[in-house]
Amino acid sequence: MKQTLVGVIEAGEPLIQQAIDAQRRYHAAQDAGQPAKEVERLRQEAESLYQAVTKYQLRSLGGPARSLH
Repeated sequence: MKQTLVGVIEAGEPLIQQAIDAQRRYHAAQDAGQPAKEVERLRQEAESLYQAVTKYQLRSLGGPARSLH
């Protein structure tokens, strides 16, 4: 089955939403002046989710295959 960009985006939408929500939590923590350790944890969480989105989209569109372990 040939997948389209729209199909890939729609299929990955829950993961994309998680990444967006994580980014918002990170920025809210910065704005609220939360401790640096917590801000950094939230930044890493957001970054990790965005990387997962990118990897998912690349694999779904037939991009470079990398080991998943």
